[in-house]
Amino acid sequence: MTRSLNAAVIGYGYGGRVFHASPISRTDGMRLAAIVSRRSEAIRKNHPDVAIVLSPDDVFADPSIDLIAISTPNDSHFDLAARALASGKHVVVDKPFTVTAAQARELVRRAEQVRRVLSVFHNFRWYSDYLAIKRLIAEATFGEIVYFESHFDRYAPQVPDAWREKPMPAAGTWYDLGPHLVDQVLQLFGPPRALFADLALQRDGAGSTDYFHVLLRYEKLRVVLVGNSLAPANDMRFVIHGTCASFIKYGIDMRDGVDPRPGTLVLADGTSKIVPPEVADDRSFYMAVRDAIAGKGPNPVLPAEAVEVMDILELAERSAVERREVAL
Repeated sequence: MTRSLNAAVIGYGYGGRVFHASPISRTDGMRLAAIVSRRSEAIRKNHPDVAIVLSPDDVFADPSIDLIAISTPNDSHFDLAARALASGKHVVVDKPFTVTAAQARELVRRAEQVRRVLSVFHNFRWYSDYLAIKRLIAEATFGEIVYFESHFDRYAPQVPDAWREKPMPAAGTWYDLGPHLVDQVLQLFGPPRALFADLALQRDGAGSTDYFHVLLRYEKLRVVLVGNSLAPANDMRFVIHGTCASFIKYGIDMRDGVDPRPGTLVLADGTSKIVPPEVADDRSFYMAVRDAIAGKGPNPVLPAEAVEVMDILELAERSAVERREVAL
């Protein structure tokens, strides 16, 4: 492929603006050609040369558009992705992939049928802290890992008037923040044997889950995933215990650049040291998507991997309702 890929972003809320339109516009070999949104003033300010489109149908029908990135409410993901694939476009879907695992599997089938790249935006794989943890694991620093705790906490006592907070399918923090944590764990350790989940609505006026505590049980390893909307922002992030060392990390790190709050490694003899952070680049996902479409590299997030995340999300909901451990 010698020309730049023409990309369109559907949706220009915070996600569409920060996580999709911005990195696409700065990725070599990609061109942000259109944004589907009514937020014309913000688009003109940030991307004055990009076409503003009011209907997804227009970018589906545009033969010059190669890639469509979907950053819209979760319950619209399946329909928009299915229509984009049917129009012959490559597709990126923001997390969560869909509302149900069944929908996710159907999109995988359709992408295979039309031979188009379908990827899901699990961008936490390229965060500085996670890259540092992967490096430590590859170097066998921990020995055998027996405990892994991952948080996405924030302090938001007032419930905002946003679709993510409404009582609708795939809303709430478990489907908003949980996919990041689940995907990272699946990449590191594979699927667990079973899980137990506690999901709750803790804030006054909450319309959807704003707290989760999910235990993933492996043979020896125990993984704990926590999301709390009434916790201090940028506090606990990772706790890892192994037979040779432990790791403590505070703060959700930046998606671009060097983590300003690197983690601390504690060795078996009690000594500790700061772990050198890795450099993150928020264009990494889209650079890999570009290469996958050109046939020069693998899909950065295989749709089958995103289906596995959906399976965990659904099983956790079932576990919380039934108040019991659920086997995979």
